[in-house]
Amino acid sequence: MGELERSGASGHTEHDYPEHIPVLREPFIDAILSDPDGRYLDCTFGRGGHSRALLARLSPRGRLLALDRDPEAVAAGEKLAQSDPRFTIIHAEFAELGEALAQQGWAQVSGIGFDLGVSSPQVDRAERGFSFSHDGPLDMRMNSEHDMPLAQKLARVSERELVTVLRSFGDERYAQRIARAILKAQREDRLHSTADLENICFHAVPKGARHGKTHPATRTFQALRIWVNGEMDQIDAGIHAAIDHLQPGGKLAVISFHSGEDRRVRDLIESHVHPCVCPPQLPVCMCGKQPTMRWLQKKPIRPSAAEVAENPRSRSSLMRVAERLSAAESARLAGYSGGLR
Repeated sequence: MGELERSGASGHTEHDYPEHIPVLREPFIDAILSDPDGRYLDCTFGRGGHSRALLARLSPRGRLLALDRDPEAVAAGEKLAQSDPRFTIIHAEFAELGEALAQQGWAQVSGIGFDLGVSSPQVDRAERGFSFSHDGPLDMRMNSEHDMPLAQKLARVSERELVTVLRSFGDERYAQRIARAILKAQREDRLHSTADLENICFHAVPKGARHGKTHPATRTFQALRIWVNGEMDQIDAGIHAAIDHLQPGGKLAVISFHSGEDRRVRDLIESHVHPCVCPPQLPVCMCGKQPTMRWLQKKPIRPSAAEVAENPRSRSSLMRVAERLSAAESARLAGYSGGLR
């Protein structure tokens, strides 16, 4: 890939972006900030809530690089970059994290943060197609310049694959019924908008499941968004790359919003905390794999009751935090000093 795009002007004005309240703002900044003079990476700029909070606590020598795959988010970030020379934003996905840092001439950083999922401005703009609260096109792309919109993906998917998507990415109990109903509606030319999709999901589930706490379409919309944007693959690539580019003592904080994301994040970090693949009956590690991370917050941090009251969308957020080990700590924890696993 060539040089990553540094601008993503989309023609929208400041007033086009709805107010966005970042979740777990102070805990997130507390988690990754260790040195006010350090270099930091915000992998999900969104509308800049976390970036602005971090910049407020950096010294004049501190630096912050932000990434986002959404051109509209990058356009918003360009405005911040014009007013604060400590800040730079690059149009990039998680998988391009290493290349983005290389463009800055940064080999390692002091802290890296991810705020996964979809942002409030994306949900609130009907034309983006993320929400059934606003009727819009079947799109759901975070990068509207390159990826394939939902309508095109649904036109090519088999029922079996769609069932897997709904179960894997949405934990959808009625995946078979919903998938069959979606594809039937498509064949009959009854599926053209998010309102159509919401209605199909609602009537596909049993009558007794239509009026619970969660709307019957919620898990389907979540699963389809993750599928359209390849989010799980991006998370895998991003977490591994982030760990590779943290300096010893550098912090990693990841906010997720549903159980599938959180499990993925937990397991990815855990593979760097306890990488040994030897059979458990062996008293001594023989594989030679050494840990590169340690948990600082394995049990997820959740928003306070006050934050949920102020920002109801924060209620499902979870944050895990880990720290990069030095080579000496890695060897010690691997048992090389005492020989035990």
